Amino acid sequence: MCGYEAWSFTLREEHRPRLFENRVLRKIFGPKRDEITGDWRRIHNKELHELYSSSHIIWMIKSRRMRWAGRVACMGDRDDAYRVLVGVT
Repeated sequence: MCGYEAWSFTLREEHRPRLFENRVLRKIFGPKRDEITGDWRRIHNKELHELYSSSHIIWMIKSRRMRWAGRVACMGDRDDAYRVLVGVT
């Protein structure tokens, strides 16, 4: 996730990191045994996020992007990152 503060996501592109996150969590937590039938099954997305109480990857990226934008906004007018953020040439 190097440099993800500068990534821009459309709604369609937000889907891929969520899929990756769910795939990794499923590998970590493994299958779940159904209490009624005793069969093994995949863990549903809601169950995954109940087991892993951290925020979604997209929320984390967006919050860190806002923190990065705040830091750049505090920079002076002479800094290149600030000029790019506010669109001044």
